[in-house]
Amino acid sequence: MEKYVPDMYRKNIYSIDYDKLQEQGVKCLLFDLDNTLISYSGKEVEENVKALIENLKAKFNVIIFSNSPKIRLNNFKNEFDVECVACARKPFRKNFDRVLSKYKYSENEVAIIGDQLYTDILGGNRVGIMTILVSPITDVYPFWTRVGRINEKRIVNKLKKHGLFFEGRYYEEKM
Repeated sequence: MEKYVPDMYRKNIYSIDYDKLQEQGVKCLLFDLDNTLISYSGKEVEENVKALIENLKAKFNVIIFSNSPKIRLNNFKNEFDVECVACARKPFRKNFDRVLSKYKYSENEVAIIGDQLYTDILGGNRVGIMTILVSPITDVYPFWTRVGRINEKRIVNKLKKHGLFFEGRYYEEKM
């Protein structure tokens, strides 16, 4: 069950202490796109998200790491002027490993930030990188994500039962 427990759980991308991550040796941030940076149906990026990403690019290698197709990510790649990994197939390791290899990072130099336990957190934990869960921007999802959220709810209930995770109780490090 611990494979679903994030290293950090924050309310949103703005409540993460990025300076602390940098002090801990993190050099690369993998951001999920949908419901982490923008809503699933979103096509426009809010100014505060743009400003945050621009600020973070001065400290980190920022990569959009999403299960969304390339056609969806192209606009955001240009908008943020960052690298993107489309069709990342989270929670599988392959594309996580590719990023580590391509940029020659060790596991402790990379963090993934996302809104789903079953894709972002499980995938990151499988590879051994830092995992940061944020609350979803909205509760409106496409069908396939709704199905995943049902499974995720079961996982959260099991984690609660074992005292490993409590939804809405935000923390900086694993409990």
